[in-house]
Amino acid sequence: MPDPNTVTRLLHECRENSNPTPVFDMLVPLVYEDLKRIARQQLARLRPGQTLNTTALVNQSYAKLEGSADLDWTDRQHFFAVAARAMRQIIVDHARSMMAAKNRGQKVSVDLDSLPQDADQRADQVLLVDELLDRLETINPELVRIVECKFYAGFTHTETGELLGISTATVQRRWQQACAWLQRWAMETGSP
Repeated sequence: MPDPNTVTRLLHECRENSNPTPVFDMLVPLVYEDLKRIARQQLARLRPGQTLNTTALVNQSYAKLEGSADLDWTDRQHFFAVAARAMRQIIVDHARSMMAAKNRGQKVSVDLDSLPQDADQRADQVLLVDELLDRLETINPELVRIVECKFYAGFTHTETGELLGISTATVQRRWQQACAWLQRWAMETGSP
């Protein structure tokens, strides 16, 4: 694992540089293995039948992050929180493309700890969670960041706490709150 201070320094250089791309390109080798680990964790949850692979998810995430290279980065944790959001967007877009050629299947209940075995139901759940997170964003954006880190990026409670600068106990409480909101709204929309 690279020195977190080096990553933070490069992120600050990106922010301060009028052309941040070369500096951002120096950052990528330092965080690439962490991004691959996150992508592997997330894709393992989406299998079987998943057509998105680790390299594609990392590369697409990099492209999204590179477009934000001049963002007001604060530190390594902020970078990985933004990476989790980028992975969420990519996974949701992928699920939408899978469902575009098919009629949307029976709605599934929201279970953030496991995904259905059926590929169509998994895609449905990923899309439903995304829709519900947009709703939750208006009430409590911090809960959305926690779901992005845990559900989309596959972080543990401890890793999520480190990335967001909160305690593991706080992550656990807020994770339960987010799950409760999402499950309630899913029931209201007619999911079993």
